[in-house]
Amino acid sequence: MGVNREDLKRLIDTINEEDAAEIYDFIGYLNMKREREAINQIDVELLSEDKELIRQMKKSREDRANGRIYDQKQGLNYLRKKITEFESE
Repeated sequence: MGVNREDLKRLIDTINEEDAAEIYDFIGYLNMKREREAINQIDVELLSEDKELIRQMKKSREDRANGRIYDQKQGLNYLRKKITEFESE
């Protein structure tokens, strides 16, 4: 069944605010459902052979073990420092 998006947009424009909020939630639900289905389709065996992904995971583990993980505030401070250094060059 094909849906004309322009007709759909016109229908949405005529809906009252309460119903529009429900439709918005439903669209979010549909998107989340599609994302969940896509996640379930991930080929774990293929990922287990991805050398770059494995390297990144090992590096992340090393960083955690050595305390090189930033929280949000530390990360923002680091980025601000780097921007300041870059701008002063």
